[in-house]
Amino acid sequence: MTASVLESPTAAAAQRDKPPQTAGPPHTDEASLNAHVQRAWEHFRGLGSPKWYVAPMVDQSELPFRMLCRAHGAQAAYTPMLHARIFHDSPQYREEHFSTCEGDRPLFIQFCANDPAIFVASAHMVQEHGDYIDLNLGCPQRIAKRGNYGAFLMDDLHAVQKLVLAAATQLTTPVSCKIRLFPDLQQTIRYAQMLQAAGCSLLAVHGRTREMKDASAHRADWDAIKAVRAAVRIPVLANGDVRCLADAEALMRHTGADGVMSAEPLLMNPALFSIQHPAEVKSTHMLKFQLCQQYLKLAAQHPTHTRMLKGHVHKLLQGWLAEFAELRDKINREAGSMGVHGLQVLMAHLGELIAATGRDHPVPKVCERKARQLEREAAKQAAMQEQEREAAALAAVQSTAAAAAVGTVTAKAAATVSALQAAAAATTNDKVGAPFLQDQQQQPVVQQASQCLAQSQQQQQQLQLDTAAVDVLCKVSGIMLTKDGIVARVAHQVTVLLLQCSRTGGKLLQQLLSVWLQAPLAPPSADYYSLAKPAAVPAAVPAAAT
Repeated sequence: MTASVLESPTAAAAQRDKPPQTAGPPHTDEASLNAHVQRAWEHFRGLGSPKWYVAPMVDQSELPFRMLCRAHGAQAAYTPMLHARIFHDSPQYREEHFSTCEGDRPLFIQFCANDPAIFVASAHMVQEHGDYIDLNLGCPQRIAKRGNYGAFLMDDLHAVQKLVLAAATQLTTPVSCKIRLFPDLQQTIRYAQMLQAAGCSLLAVHGRTREMKDASAHRADWDAIKAVRAAVRIPVLANGDVRCLADAEALMRHTGADGVMSAEPLLMNPALFSIQHPAEVKSTHMLKFQLCQQYLKLAAQHPTHTRMLKGHVHKLLQGWLAEFAELRDKINREAGSMGVHGLQVLMAHLGELIAATGRDHPVPKVCERKARQLEREAAKQAAMQEQEREAAALAAVQSTAAAAAVGTVTAKAAATVSALQAAAAATTNDKVGAPFLQDQQQQPVVQQASQCLAQSQQQQQQLQLDTAAVDVLCKVSGIMLTKDGIVARVAHQVTVLLLQCSRTGGKLLQQLLSVWLQAPLAPPSADYYSLAKPAAVPAAVPAAAT
């Protein structure tokens, strides 16, 4: 029968004030430390010195799964990590996240906490149901960073010491800790020794640092665990890279640890610690199917949340559900409403489908939804590759155009000066145009064009061709350079002014700009046609502009 948590926060606070039964930590002298170590070993041996442990896993090491693992070789287990403050304040949270039963021992009840009073008060509610109260000092996830608990308490070892001291002095159940490595081994050893002196009775060491969140990308450091085992005198559990029973035995031999735990691999094979199911067995998928059936029977005896049921079913049957995708989709859609009994009916149907195949292994199929997703991804990749090719070709073209632009900027500027000077010379003989050209407003045009030539010659030396960014602005009569090449433009007010000089000058300027821009300009104003009859247009000027 599942045990319920009956103790209220008020009762827990009252019990918290009781004096400890023995002289408590910190164990700063040899005699005190010796007594603490002796009590730690007596308690550990009194539990039968268990070797194989189910590691704490949020929403995954709940009671039915623990009992399944115990039935297949696991000798001790951790509860999922419990948030001390929420556990203390919320009866609903306690009811949903903590349950146990008569056969669920030895049991480590794990909390994450950063407030000693809250940690102790929460532990008081459940300590009689467990064999150790465990402090999580190893969670590396971002939620732990935001909540300032788990491995992020490694940044404040004084706070860690206060948590362990408070629990060791105020609880009747021994305190254990689960830690990760510091990058510096000596710092890790000092950390472990500090925890031992503060009252920790058992230490579990994960052989990775806080930054190594992805276990598949980083091997566990078994040598570091071995060094910690040699540096402390209390029982030590090793954690990291245990994927089968042979790995567990090898880790124990290498480190000299007193026990070994596994987490993710147990989700894939809850019989990992069983000698009756060696890893070499070829019908692994049939074994997992049978384990899933057993899990659902245990879940019927010990009710648990639907999300935990669904998670374990997917982990254990992922091969078969990849072949029978319609069942997978049904679980995803209806697990919440069908409950454990509905899942058992679905499992029976899956067993019939498996028997009909005549195989002991699945042949995964790509469902229609997955096929569409793969098509979209392939099309996306092809489009990205095409864009990259186009961008590379465009960059090459722009680089060539930029080089050509720099080579011709001086010649075009010089042609502009010559054309404007020729236009001025042509209008000198025009009796109507002469007064306009003699006007002081016309003289800066030629001067500015000359300045443009000098400026373009200076800036030509400063252009960075390898960036394909030719960005020179000659602020003279609207002549501009851009990264796409040379663009010549005569500002509107200058155009109108020169068109008013004479019909000869206007036509000359229009021819010049048409050649440069390869586009006709706006027609001249009506005042243009009221001017006197022009002189002949010099034939050499348009050629010079070209």
